Amino acid sequence: MVLLLYSVPLAKKTFKSASDIDKYSLLKWRESNSPTTTNDILKVFGMGAALATHSRPVNGGIVLKILKKLAAVAAAMVAVAAAGCGSEISEKTDMPARVSTAESSGESRANETMPDSSAPEVSAVTEMTSSAEGAVTPASDSSSADSSSSDTDSNSDEKSDSGITTEKKVLSAVNDTPNRVTLVCVGDNLIHDNIYNEAWKRGGDHYDFFPVYEHTEKYFKDADLKILNQETLVTDKYGPSSFPCFATPTADGDCVVDKLGVNVISMSNNHVLDMGADGLISSLDYWDSKPVVHYGAYRNDKDSRTIRTTEINGITFAFLGYMEHTNGFFLDPDADNGKVVYLNELDRIEEEIKAADKAADVVVVSAHFGTEVLNAINDQQATLAPKFVEWGADLIIGTQAHACSTCGYIDKPDGGQAFCYYGLGNFVSTMYYPNSPIGILGKMNVVKDPTSGKVTFENVKAIPLVQHYEADSFYSDWYNCATYPYAEYTDELFARNYSDGFNRQEAENCLSYIPQEFLSIE
Repeated sequence: MVLLLYSVPLAKKTFKSASDIDKYSLLKWRESNSPTTTNDILKVFGMGAALATHSRPVNGGIVLKILKKLAAVAAAMVAVAAAGCGSEISEKTDMPARVSTAESSGESRANETMPDSSAPEVSAVTEMTSSAEGAVTPASDSSSADSSSSDTDSNSDEKSDSGITTEKKVLSAVNDTPNRVTLVCVGDNLIHDNIYNEAWKRGGDHYDFFPVYEHTEKYFKDADLKILNQETLVTDKYGPSSFPCFATPTADGDCVVDKLGVNVISMSNNHVLDMGADGLISSLDYWDSKPVVHYGAYRNDKDSRTIRTTEINGITFAFLGYMEHTNGFFLDPDADNGKVVYLNELDRIEEEIKAADKAADVVVVSAHFGTEVLNAINDQQATLAPKFVEWGADLIIGTQAHACSTCGYIDKPDGGQAFCYYGLGNFVSTMYYPNSPIGILGKMNVVKDPTSGKVTFENVKAIPLVQHYEADSFYSDWYNCATYPYAEYTDELFARNYSDGFNRQEAENCLSYIPQEFLSIE
């Protein structure tokens, strides 16, 4: 009844696209500047009702999943309101979020925000799915089914008492220099409907995503290890879809791997359960088909206990990934598919980092943490990063905030130094905040002393990037979506960027969070 009551005014309005439904709902939502209230909860349901009553052909399975997600979010909001926590909702589309002064401790998700960005764009030709497929329930996440990988070597002889094993993926080096690896890493590849709709129009009968990335190709061309945080599920089974449940066409994955050269994919982020357990498995199936190391989300518990590694030019890397939350979705504990590890599972994280430290020269930890759309780091980031280093992490790659943050060295117990990018921000997106278009590309040379085996980082850089898009109005199609090096971003491009309040002064303010010794405009 609540759903129907609020859906009436939205259902009477004429929408040209699913994107308009979301934008209309969000604008109405933003008319109120109050914290979470019952009215906010009704609006959450209204967004789902608007989508369900929209005249455009819609994938029924996705509608059910979206409604289920909205119901889960609304239920969480009710719980927070009942507890008197004052948690606030944050949509990543039109206006800056109202951020609570209380930071998350990593042990509670009371201050979670809703998913990022634009509207759900669903295809009429997508395979229909049942409401039970990939179902998720608010319960603890655990599973224990077996898993295997056809294109990797599982080193069962390195199994620990806890069942942790390692699995090595063979990657090709660009530079054939012993004991030296050039590494680059970028933040969220957050594919909104504006991006994939334009890619389809560009291709005519297929998706052409390359113009989105082509201006950054030079950074990847000469690197050996290229790490990207894939913020959305990549699957053709669900979607394409944007807010609130993201599913990105596999053509985008093909582009970043086959054309850009990305060879390491982090899946540790809050959108990894957007399409349920089966959506996660579908995305894992896709990444299994590509010549990449992927980590941070797994098929089951046993799979999650298998540390991904690779060796390049005589240097062994291990990869671990953890997230703060998954937008109120938890995997069914009675099911045997899907597994993620949260940042509050500190005993497990410590155990895994220590095991990885024994198996590799360099332990890379991807941590999806930070306060959304804030450049400053929070207490959780400041606390967890040194803990990870104490346990054996060498490189920490932070994502989640959708805004770039500081970076720097952290002393290791053995006298060496680890490095932490606390927040790389976005790599690709059309988020509508003044500080969200600025992201960071991390770059460094990883050097191993052939005698001592000690590894150091040289020429460490934070190279700023700009996410660009244009629009004639908020309701029109957004176009010319692309990421540029900040060094090449002209005043003309600043004037054409449609992100509200974004200008060179705002960009410089974002970059002021990056220490000058690492900031590299190139």
